[in-house]
Amino acid sequence: MYVKSLDLLNFRNYEKLSLTLDPGINIFYGANAQGKTNILEAVYLAGTSKSHRGTRDRDMIRMGESEAHIRMHVDKNDSDYRIDMHLRKNKSKGIAIGGIPIRRAGELFGIVNIVFFSPEDLNIIKNGPSERRRLVDRILCEIDRIYMSDLTQYGKCLNQRNRLLHDLYFNPSLESELPVWDEQLVNYGCRIIAKREEFVRMLENIASEIHAELTGEKEKLTLVYEPNVTVEEFADKVARSRDADRKIKSTTVGPHRDDVCIKVNDMDLRLYGSQGQQRTTAISLKLSEIRIIEERIRNKPVLLLDDVLSELDRDRQNYLLGNIRDIQTLITCTGLDEFVQNRFEADRTFRVVNGEIF
Repeated sequence: MYVKSLDLLNFRNYEKLSLTLDPGINIFYGANAQGKTNILEAVYLAGTSKSHRGTRDRDMIRMGESEAHIRMHVDKNDSDYRIDMHLRKNKSKGIAIGGIPIRRAGELFGIVNIVFFSPEDLNIIKNGPSERRRLVDRILCEIDRIYMSDLTQYGKCLNQRNRLLHDLYFNPSLESELPVWDEQLVNYGCRIIAKREEFVRMLENIASEIHAELTGEKEKLTLVYEPNVTVEEFADKVARSRDADRKIKSTTVGPHRDDVCIKVNDMDLRLYGSQGQQRTTAISLKLSEIRIIEERIRNKPVLLLDDVLSELDRDRQNYLLGNIRDIQTLITCTGLDEFVQNRFEADRTFRVVNGEIF
């Protein structure tokens, strides 16, 4: 699986761009704020329908324009897939596969699997629980269509319940609607909890092996799923939390408050641990994500590395680069020194200057 080409029209700082990519290592280098990350964002957006930055569609359209277009060709098992995406300022995005419009973004599932690694991922351990939930959800959504659907439905139920809790303050007669949303919240939430619990065990098995190799067997990595509530007690706790929820106008019980404890040698990295340990663990988790996707889909994902190498020391650079040689990778960096020093050869190199690529 690899991205063959990418065409952009009025996307970010690109007025018009047509790129042919190599199935191997593609490096985009240049000074900061020239548009390197925008290339990776376009690939990720076309493959998942979402920006890795969480940006709104209207903000990705080139300044002064009312719409933007992305076209991406993907080779998967010697079959060509064309993904077209149309971004509009005041309307929802339009997506077509092979020229045929799709109604739901979920229909993109399985066409191209993408792993994105940015400097922000190096902080996944020391940041809040939402970052670690996002890691688990992102990988699960890549490999499990049912989980992706359950997570979407849970989010809708959560939003509706929170809106109802807010409206109850002004209209107490709406109280009778609360059990309806509670039932749906528990239904989808229990499925999410069960899948997360199973997944974290699988992630730990793979990540601990990679981490041991990366640290020369000096560190033992452990992952522990910390659910906000168990499947068995979910329904009861949601019912008992209604009074508290009404007061703060928000749902206090459910998997939207889960966390994952990450330990090295039985030390909680969320509270302790050096920056080096945290970054080594982040690399272990990211390489685990690649391996899990490979094992589940029987194909290699596309890897996007956004200026990560400059944040790592030589040993971690070498380990990361050594593990991606057989995967299509798009790398952004300010210069080529890291690759020259590591004797790492790129298959195609692009210089990015103010929205133009050479």
